[in-house]
Amino acid sequence: MFRIEERALDGVVVLRPDVYEDRRGFFMESYRADHLRELGLPGEFPQDNHSRSTRGVVRGLHFQYDPPLAKLMRVTFGSALLVAVDIRIGSPTLGQWYGVEVSAENKRQVWAPPGFARGFCVMSDVAELQYKCTTFWNPKGEGVVLWSDPAIGIKWPVENPILSDKDSRAQTLAQWLASPQAQAFRYGA
Repeated sequence: MFRIEERALDGVVVLRPDVYEDRRGFFMESYRADHLRELGLPGEFPQDNHSRSTRGVVRGLHFQYDPPLAKLMRVTFGSALLVAVDIRIGSPTLGQWYGVEVSAENKRQVWAPPGFARGFCVMSDVAELQYKCTTFWNPKGEGVVLWSDPAIGIKWPVENPILSDKDSRAQTLAQWLASPQAQAFRYGA
């Protein structure tokens, strides 16, 4: 069973699964379609992704607009700050961000619906993230907003992150909002 621990930015949800621990270790259901649907979240995810990164890596802020993609994210090894930024035109929380530390130890999961750019910063020596996607990856329909865009003002736990070339050259939120593709994320549509 999952419980909603927190709601943020009109769409982002932090989930906490029931965990059964004893001297042998623990057991938990990391995914259960019927429980997610009961909480108002999608239950079907056609693609799973797994990434491994070292301390100080920032990945993001990534999103997919064609087709719009949502993610259910968790950390299965180590810890990371998971961030979601509202990039929906007309949203009352447009440009605002939410971040939460997620770790293998606390077992939180973060749901970020379409219209949110997502990223993370590794806080442990190594972290592995797994995330379920509501649609298949389409490289022609993806976008990236600059991780350090001052208009967003994310408080990352690292000053000089390790970045991919794509992430270091990303567009600002203002540039994204001025693009025709941004119409894919209209608030309330």
